[in-house]
Amino acid sequence: MSQTPTGRPEKLIHMANQIASFFKTYPHDVAVPGIADHLRKFWGRDMRARILAHLDRGGDGLDPVVVEALGRLRER
Repeated sequence: MSQTPTGRPEKLIHMANQIASFFKTYPHDVAVPGIADHLRKFWGRDMRARILAHLDRGGDGLDPVVVEALGRLRER
């Protein structure tokens, strides 16, 4: 399974962390669902599957708020 066009998760990690950076000024209870909603609406199913697989392998490099948002995304 290819994780990104380059075969590494770094680009997805970077993108997810950029979304988290946008939400840094928001309260936590707004940021987490906002990140999850953004990933659900604007990332393709394959991108979401790859970032969730990275999380399952330990999630190295992911911002903690992204980890929490991915947990919510997975619940849906």
